[in-house]
Amino acid sequence: MRIAQLQETLARLGARPIHSDRILRAWLSARPLDAGPRRQAAAQTLPLAVRAALPELEQRLHNLATVVARHPDSDGSTRLLVRLADGQHVESVRLPNASVCVSTQVGCAVGCTFCMTGKSGLLRQLESSEILAQVLCTAGARRVVFMGMGEPAHNLENVCEAVDALGTWGGIGHKNLVFSSVGDPRIFPRLLAARVKPALALSLHSTRPATRRALLPKAPEMTPEALIAAGEAYACATGYPIQYQWTLLAGINDSEEELAGIERLLKGKYAMLNLIPYNENPGLNHQRPALPAIVAMTRRLNRVGILTRIRHSAGQEVEGGCGQLRARHFSE
Repeated sequence: MRIAQLQETLARLGARPIHSDRILRAWLSARPLDAGPRRQAAAQTLPLAVRAALPELEQRLHNLATVVARHPDSDGSTRLLVRLADGQHVESVRLPNASVCVSTQVGCAVGCTFCMTGKSGLLRQLESSEILAQVLCTAGARRVVFMGMGEPAHNLENVCEAVDALGTWGGIGHKNLVFSSVGDPRIFPRLLAARVKPALALSLHSTRPATRRALLPKAPEMTPEALIAAGEAYACATGYPIQYQWTLLAGINDSEEELAGIERLLKGKYAMLNLIPYNENPGLNHQRPALPAIVAMTRRLNRVGILTRIRHSAGQEVEGGCGQLRARHFSE
């Protein structure tokens, strides 16, 4: 169920926009759907047909996503395995800073060589309500990152609906909604035209086109230069710096040539670079560089004026990389 379909259903029952807004605000606040401002009872404001339909609607929304396994990590994160109403499973992560990372697809079509999710291919898209239901499974989120299983650009309308709902009725600041993508030319005009404009996190991973294509084999054909140019234009238009993601893979994208490429492409840009040490998985043939080398890279890039931080992958004790928990669940 998409949010637009939910609004249409309520409208057919006689709900005006003010009624739909109230119901959506209550749902995204994890309150009963008939909850209202100043303890105002539903009987005082909602049309009779709408009130009568709320119990069934509430149960339907409740059944969208069910947590079937919780895996806490010593770093304070918790990896969740979430079952959807049709029996499919996705992963979400509650992070220590009141952030939540949610999935946008069951599986993924991009096939990144360092990501377990792509091993299964794309099974189906998540509807906007299913994306939002994951947020509600991790109560109290103040920041939502669309960086779990799937490529948000491949499910653009549903993700944009979820972003709009969280920024409009969910009470989350727009820059605390982070749309992550491998890079797709369609996303930049679409997000700029939206009522709620999220921050962007773009997967860079290499400044060499051939290496980037090898790592992200089914990503759209955007060179690193084109991706950064589009990102810079979006950053300047929204006032939010772009986060560029760089999964560190030993012997692949940690070379002197890559460091020089990062300096060439990102120096002076309204951006930050997240170096992400690879979350090793025996099912994938990659290793992370040694920690001293990662620290040296970070210091060098910061010295030349490129804001760089090490973003340690959360949940490493519980197979926290995208798709690993789901893969383990189905192999047991």
